[in-house]
Amino acid sequence: MLLSRTCEYGIRAMMQLATKSPHEFIAVRKISNELEISFHFLTKICQQLSRAGLVRSYRGPNGGVKLAKPASKISLMEIVVAIEGSNLFTECVLGLPGCGDESPCPLHDSWAHVRGELIQMLEKRSLSQIAEDVAARDLRLKGTLR
Repeated sequence: MLLSRTCEYGIRAMMQLATKSPHEFIAVRKISNELEISFHFLTKICQQLSRAGLVRSYRGPNGGVKLAKPASKISLMEIVVAIEGSNLFTECVLGLPGCGDESPCPLHDSWAHVRGELIQMLEKRSLSQIAEDVAARDLRLKGTLR
């Protein structure tokens, strides 16, 4: 897959949060159980999302995480950049230094086109749109089939 497992899990966790009440903190353990993701791994991902200002966290017995702003104001691009950084959209798909229009790699032109479409999709899709799809179509967010 193009995105790292960390990013995949981060997006899934954010989608899960978007389906919950925006006013309550949800325990990371509960999210990890619902999504079948390692609790410790998800905790680290939530820290990254918190540093990026996408989630707020609260410690204690009633603690957890919640979206830091309305789901309609969070794009998929923000989540991807918070976890992967922006290099995914600027560096060579083959990892070759100096790749560009002047000195392209074998996939440069094709990747530039796909990358542009990917950027558009990630910028245009909000977390609330995806949460609506999840609810309306009963889409799954965990690895196992029903």
